Amino acid sequence: MDVYKIDSFTDRAKGNSYVGRGIVTGMTPGGRAASAYFIMGRSANSRNRVFTIRDGAVYTEPFDASKVEDPSLIIYAAIREYGDSLIVTNGDQTDTIYDGLEKGLSFSKALESRQFEPDAPNLTPRISSITDLAGGDYEMSILKSADAEGTACNRYTFSYKALPGLGHFLHTYVQDGSPLPTFQGEPERVAVPEDIDAFTEEIWNALDEDNRISLYVRFTELESGDYEERLINRNKK
Repeated sequence: MDVYKIDSFTDRAKGNSYVGRGIVTGMTPGGRAASAYFIMGRSANSRNRVFTIRDGAVYTEPFDASKVEDPSLIIYAAIREYGDSLIVTNGDQTDTIYDGLEKGLSFSKALESRQFEPDAPNLTPRISSITDLAGGDYEMSILKSADAEGTACNRYTFSYKALPGLGHFLHTYVQDGSPLPTFQGEPERVAVPEDIDAFTEEIWNALDEDNRISLYVRFTELESGDYEERLINRNKK
């Protein structure tokens, strides 16, 4: 077994009908910080979403507000910047991390006040990442239930030195199921190309066509902070 093998994103996601929500964080071969976030959905409520960009932040919003059943777990700021840090998460813990940084807390310390989502029987994990846009290094976190009953929360934080061409992929579920099986193990090693359009296309095409909803990708220059971004919404406003 080659523990240092780097798979393509396609290798990791293609043919898997439901990996849920996912974050990819890493560095391009040329040294830009790479971040991507996508959402998938099976229910009408989950599929009734789009990504929007406001003031440099990315939000999930309803596509049709009249059809929203429960906004608590589907409407949130997914991506925000705080100083030289880029925060990416699958829920409103984005704001928890942001507020924690303002108070001088670390990424992992800020998340101690949160746990997995209260959506039994799935008990969806909260996944998060933070990238140092000054140097490119990053951390990823997953908060998940310790058992099928949601008795306690297990917390895992992974710290990575940014390496050119390498990213890590963290997603909420192993695959489709009932209940949905929670992601296991360490974030998966995936290749990050230099071309943002190629990476955006690869991620979108690898996600199940019936269940993919929205995708956002950002490549950031470490010295200047300038960035390129791409956005795909299945539901067009």
